[in-house]
Amino acid sequence: MAYWLAKSEPSTYSWDDLIKEKQTCWSGVRNYAARLHLRSMKKGDEVFFYHSNEGTDIVGIAKVVKEAYQDPTTEDDKWVAVDLKPVRKLKKPVTLETIKKDKRLAQMALVRIGRLSVQPVTDEEWAVVLELAGE
Repeated sequence: MAYWLAKSEPSTYSWDDLIKEKQTCWSGVRNYAARLHLRSMKKGDEVFFYHSNEGTDIVGIAKVVKEAYQDPTTEDDKWVAVDLKPVRKLKKPVTLETIKKDKRLAQMALVRIGRLSVQPVTDEEWAVVLELAGE
């Protein structure tokens, strides 16, 4: 199993929206690197749900329930989407500020290439974030 982080602005699509809907199509990604990550996601992989711009914190864990398929928001077959469902809300959100202060997370994609909307998370980074969340 691999780990990932997916970003969304809460005003566009929040963790609460995912909880309410019980599953979503993660579509509309138009960055080449993020597209490669979406294509690499496998059913069962876990994903940190990150609120960007308005809050900047990891708030929950989702799971990939459908692997990459044609993004329904475009006719261009180069772009893909995956389906995610919520697993659980973190006990305590982990802020970007907290992540940046923790030396163990200095190489995390969220710190190094912060604008990337879908990114891999290493096993070690996953464990550290869960620790910071009180999990």
